[in-house]
Amino acid sequence: MSGVSLYSRFALAGAICCSVTHGGLTPVDVVKTRIQLDPVTYNRGLIGGFRQVIQKEGAGALLTGAGPTFAGYFLQGAFKFGGYEFFKQQAISILGYENAANNRTAVYLASSACAETLADVFLCPLEATRIRIVSEPTFASGLVSGFSKIYKTEGLGAFYSGFGPILFKQVPYTMAKFGVYEKVIEAVYKRVDKATTSDGMQTTINLGSGLIAGFAAAIISQPADTMLSKINKTKGLPGESTTSRLIKIAKELGLRGSYSGIGARLFMVGTITAGQFAIYGDIKKALGATGGVEIAK
Repeated sequence: MSGVSLYSRFALAGAICCSVTHGGLTPVDVVKTRIQLDPVTYNRGLIGGFRQVIQKEGAGALLTGAGPTFAGYFLQGAFKFGGYEFFKQQAISILGYENAANNRTAVYLASSACAETLADVFLCPLEATRIRIVSEPTFASGLVSGFSKIYKTEGLGAFYSGFGPILFKQVPYTMAKFGVYEKVIEAVYKRVDKATTSDGMQTTINLGSGLIAGFAAAIISQPADTMLSKINKTKGLPGESTTSRLIKIAKELGLRGSYSGIGARLFMVGTITAGQFAIYGDIKKALGATGGVEIAK
């Protein structure tokens, strides 16, 4: 299997694993976003944040933004995972297999950065809609109404006001995610014969490797994640550029403020990343697209 037949399977597996994991953890994302946007009110940690949201708005509020989350990460997952495998193959074609294998860390990082940049073009409008709905529950009733309202009142540019922060967040996040995952997997299979490892054990290895990769990715990308939540909460002042808004937000937050909600995000991103790699591996097997583009020695 090769070409469109192969990469469409990678894309479908990536779309499913990202939409299921991100969508399933919408309640955690709601609490994490509230902590980032209003740390004075939501100052009781992850569990306390759950209680506060339920007490103030009811349990249904924990599913706020579920529509944009599923839709956004379905698209993003397709381009992220499918793109990652595609760009790895392009690196092999350009460098030759041996050179690519000898410089595989650079290939992992470059391929994941290219794939994430492409994926974020599609994710950014839906992520902007999700954050607006989560931060202002009365803004709209769902994905379609929220998307339409932002477009009509603020224009197309409003969907991409957070494109800089989302790249700043997602590109290092994805580079760490794939880079660390590949290294952990490589280390494991140096000690374990993959050919004789059961499907269940391979899924477990994917889960464990994904968890480690998720923790690393969360720590690296947390400041940009907080800034993204802040910049999408409200529209800018007349004539205020995105760059000046980011500088102002960064000064207001400081280093400590930029890590607000890190506990919730470590839990969320660790769980999401572990689940993604486990689901991605299993769906690839089910679709007959096993292995991916392998350059580990």
